[in-house]
Amino acid sequence: MRAYRIALIPGDGIGPEQMDATLKVLDAVQENLSLKLNYVFLEAGDRCLEKHGVALPEETVKAVMSADAALKGPVGETAADVIVRLRQLLDLYANVRPFKSYPGVPCLKPGIDFVVVRENTEGLYKGFEFRPSDDVAVSLRVITRRGSERIARYAFEEALRRGSKLKVTAVHKANVLKATCGLFAEVCRSVAKDYPQVSYEEMYVDAAAMRLIREPESFDVLVTTNMFGDILSDEAAELVGGLGLAPGANIGDRHALFEPVHGAAWDIAGKNVANPSSLILASKMMLEWLGSRRDDNVCLEAAITIEKALVEAFRKGYTTRDLGGNLSTSMMGSKVASLVREFATSR
Repeated sequence: MRAYRIALIPGDGIGPEQMDATLKVLDAVQENLSLKLNYVFLEAGDRCLEKHGVALPEETVKAVMSADAALKGPVGETAADVIVRLRQLLDLYANVRPFKSYPGVPCLKPGIDFVVVRENTEGLYKGFEFRPSDDVAVSLRVITRRGSERIARYAFEEALRRGSKLKVTAVHKANVLKATCGLFAEVCRSVAKDYPQVSYEEMYVDAAAMRLIREPESFDVLVTTNMFGDILSDEAAELVGGLGLAPGANIGDRHALFEPVHGAAWDIAGKNVANPSSLILASKMMLEWLGSRRDDNVCLEAAITIEKALVEAFRKGYTTRDLGGNLSTSMMGSKVASLVREFATSR
């Protein structure tokens, strides 16, 4: 039995509740498949800052770097000091956010199934800002050829992995941001030539935002810069039931961290009403990544089983209140875990 060391960061707000529910699902996977996950619980976020005077302790960074993968709940106001810093420290350059219509879940249209591949280490989120005077603030947008090339190549490889529409849409604003978006678009076009089997198109970000509402089913893989990807993925989440169904992966050449797209939702924290599906789906993405990276079919089967169980839960009407149901966070985790056991034992 192969064992993996998993760094767990429960985070702030609804994060600990989501993590507890997700661990029920992962425990069910371990009980019924030949898989062992050794957890290391770590601190980071607003509460960590209050407790230790730092939002991201050095020991947390070291533990994440030494783990096989990391699973993180949402954090609050210290997000820039936690996840943005981890992305840059670990060079997690690919932010992968899938969006899919699920049965039993209110969504804009059936048949939505696309992924946003967002450059994760450059752009305005580098934080290069200054105030030359009281009346002027400046932020530098950094786009490099290297950063653009590796995220473009990741997007085309993602299209091949998905194997559905075999289409990449590069999203930019090169008609206005001629230098930065111009470089990004130029590199995407160059990389596209290496993938003749994948259809390639470009779209300005404002047009992409509109088309996401009008024809979301037409997209397969969208590749874009850091801030554009952040904004478009929140819009995309609303197409398929909201942020409670939006997982994300932060992937580099050596490390990977998985998390929900949303924030800490302090207004409902501690009430046991949050939707844990985003973190459950993030754990599915984590096992999928481990399975592909380590050529581990058990991990891949576990990932498939988790999503299958969640889909069946939705089909049976097991949903939290954000999706029109009445299940608590913990009960949703228990329902999905029970279905994992059912599917695992019947295989």
